[in-house]
Amino acid sequence: MQAAEIELKFSVEDVAAFRSEAERLGFRLVTDRTFESNVLYDTVDRRLRSRRQILRIRHYGTRCTVTHKRVADGEGGDVHYKTRIETESVVEDGDALAEIFLQLGYGPVFRYEKYRTEWELEEGHLVLDETPIGVWAELEGSPAWIERILEALRVGRERCSTASYGAMFLRWKEQTGSSARNLAFDEIGSWAETEDLSATAP
Repeated sequence: MQAAEIELKFSVEDVAAFRSEAERLGFRLVTDRTFESNVLYDTVDRRLRSRRQILRIRHYGTRCTVTHKRVADGEGGDVHYKTRIETESVVEDGDALAEIFLQLGYGPVFRYEKYRTEWELEEGHLVLDETPIGVWAELEGSPAWIERILEALRVGRERCSTASYGAMFLRWKEQTGSSARNLAFDEIGSWAETEDLSATAP
């Protein structure tokens, strides 16, 4: 399946309050808090990264998916939103696919983990991501829908970001001097034990 993905992240300070607010606005819970592990693959010379593309295998609960993301052809880019063309499919055997990637010259270059909760409302999607370095919500839908939900949640633009979790991780490493190589709980610990990123959201 291929589709244009339009999304925006914002920082969350109080998880319980955020969940209550989502319920108040009528969001329907799709998936309750579930562990998610992602591995990005690339060539040794980071060919995909240089082309602003990603190749990912994701394990989310019992579900495994493979995803390719790229910038839309001729995209000028709206600075307020992150827009990518996403092609995704369910995978029966993630380990077998990882071996295929290795044989084709694509090795694992970055791992990131989180606990994700998902909701839906009308044509849009809301997720809450508890990462090792902070908690973020993500809105995915049309720009008009995103703006309406931001207003309903009383979220100011100063809390919003279009940065990837990889970019956030690199910024966090610069701020903390951490030697962690991956955005993973076994390397960093719980988000509650790390510096909150809400004050440094771009």
